[in-house]
Amino acid sequence: MANPRRARVRGAATPNSGEAIDGYPPVRSVGGPTRHASVTFVAMFRLQDSKVLAVDMTGDAVKAKNGSMVAYDGEMAFKKLSGGGEGIRGMVTRRITGEQMTVMEVKGHGTCWFADRASEISLVGLQGDTLYVESSNFLAADAGLRTGTSFTGTRGASQGNGLFTTTVEGHGQVAIMSDGPAVVLRVGAQYPLTVDPGAYVAHQGNLRQSFQSGVTFRTLFGEGGGEAFQIRFEGDGLVYVQPSERNTIAGEV
Repeated sequence: MANPRRARVRGAATPNSGEAIDGYPPVRSVGGPTRHASVTFVAMFRLQDSKVLAVDMTGDAVKAKNGSMVAYDGEMAFKKLSGGGEGIRGMVTRRITGEQMTVMEVKGHGTCWFADRASEISLVGLQGDTLYVESSNFLAADAGLRTGTSFTGTRGASQGNGLFTTTVEGHGQVAIMSDGPAVVLRVGAQYPLTVDPGAYVAHQGNLRQSFQSGVTFRTLFGEGGGEAFQIRFEGDGLVYVQPSERNTIAGEV
């Protein structure tokens, strides 16, 4: 009899596997550009290595984290965008919600290279769906993708990142960052997933989130596992986690 837990683990993948996961576009962290037959990407995203994103442009544009450009050739123009690239309305929304993300538009002909603090980079392909990603883990996206904010409730509070997170939706590619190589975990109807808030990077698909406490009588006496709060995902989708935990409010409880 197959072990159901092992069966779910087969749904996990490292982003550099280059394989589609149950209908989702391939996720890459190292290698050539990722394409899908039904999607036309204007700018060509590829990874120079696991920590440097190269974007080939022929007059088109991309959104990128402000200050993340490390080199370029050809002719490029840089423009700071307000409100996380969402204009005045986005600027007001992000100021109210506290979900800050400063991005720039890069447009031109040639190749532009992006990196940030030697973080590992993964490419995520979107086919009209939405990627939910922490603003600190966002690196770049096709200019045609729409960015916004979404309420996360207690998950954001436990991470110390506020009550909102960044959304990216449409058709195209997104480059996300992680502290160490990101791992993609599959969530299915029979296999919910529980994640430490400090390890969470992003998620996509039809997923429901709940916030659960790991605090028990043993925790109060220092005998617990050290994970005071967790995020539980149920439904159908993918969750991206990093092998290094950021400091969170939950970790200090």
